[in-house]
Amino acid sequence: MRGRTTHVPGPTIPGGSTLRTNPLTMSPRRIILPLLGTAALAFSGLAAAAPAGAATTAAHGTASWVRSCAVVRTAGEMACNALRVTNTTEHVHAMGITPNATPSGYGPSSLLSAYNLPAGGGSGQTVAIVDAYNDPNAATDLATYRSQYGLPACTVASGCFKQVSQTGSTTSLPTANAGWAEEESLDIDMVSAIAPDAHIILVEAKSATTANLGTAVNEAVALGAKFVSNSYGGSESSSDPSYDTKYYNHPGVDITASSGDDGYGVEYPAASQYVTAVGGTSLSTASNARGWTESVWSTSSTEGAGSGCSAYDAKPSWQKDTGCSKRTVADVSAVADPATGVAVYDNYGGDPGWEVFGGTSVASPLIASVYADAGASSANYAAAGLYADPSGLWDVTTGSTASCSPAYLCTAEVGYDGPTGLGTPDGLGAFKG
Repeated sequence: MRGRTTHVPGPTIPGGSTLRTNPLTMSPRRIILPLLGTAALAFSGLAAAAPAGAATTAAHGTASWVRSCAVVRTAGEMACNALRVTNTTEHVHAMGITPNATPSGYGPSSLLSAYNLPAGGGSGQTVAIVDAYNDPNAATDLATYRSQYGLPACTVASGCFKQVSQTGSTTSLPTANAGWAEEESLDIDMVSAIAPDAHIILVEAKSATTANLGTAVNEAVALGAKFVSNSYGGSESSSDPSYDTKYYNHPGVDITASSGDDGYGVEYPAASQYVTAVGGTSLSTASNARGWTESVWSTSSTEGAGSGCSAYDAKPSWQKDTGCSKRTVADVSAVADPATGVAVYDNYGGDPGWEVFGGTSVASPLIASVYADAGASSANYAAAGLYADPSGLWDVTTGSTASCSPAYLCTAEVGYDGPTGLGTPDGLGAFKG
């Protein structure tokens, strides 16, 4: 069965291309971040400085953003997939909560609405976030985010939140890193938004190598997490099948990984046959029955949702597309476009306070949390359940990241495609395995 289609077509321009439009007005839209509550996100037009080593990204329309983590060029090194919007005007106090004001970017109620998810999800479950380096303000920043949105407290003292190193230590944590701290804040805020009643374990690898991050995944599983999100990636290598076995093959644990932010092309660990590879969309309100519409997230030929054929990882038995002899990325997707980004509170990174983020780093913890809402999958590998019955997904059918052959690897189609996989959540049905 195919998922539900949510495309609102736009007008065509000479040559047959389609203008991206605001589905409420059907006029060509400028890319701006969504309006939440009474607080609109305005753009100042001034970009903040990127963290050291981070690459500034040219963006659509009036929005601009930077990578939280520097691009890596060394085999065995990973970068986070978080993109921080740099020209937002906030109506909420940078260092906390402002009464009767809503942070810019999508908050929990909007995300739950867009993906038809229940409030109060995640009860009895534990979601682990795996990242590199330390965020010294993770616990207090998490408290601010949850308080702003009226979510139940999740503290170290109560046992709801745990922050550990890759060896499980709560006292000997890695060196702090501002860029990865932004990633960590984004990840734990997305778990809070989608599965507010779940416990959260933040496992911090001592550096951003495949080996250390993989060791952190193993530690997350050892600590009892049944849902593990990985919002990072690096270039593929011939060693990946061995990394699969050593770090990511955990039957009965739902492991998600960002598909990447560089458009058409595959990164690891999203290429692992044992994880759910999570692609990215642009998410906007609409006047259709759903109230929302989505398309492939693509800023340029070098930025957007990662997809394509793995060079080394075997194709899992449940994946039936014919364009790749090995593993195809992605499996499923969620919002990732910084121009339709999410609200995050981070008081340690490059622009302390309330911020807006995009990147497939949004989508991976979001999907891990949807799995947590649904409860542990009956399948050994959660992605298998998605392919068994994708009818509980919104089918994304518009947009592309590049021109490739076969086209579905970089262009949205009815049914499965590379950038958005089988689609985005429409309730929990597809995630129950």
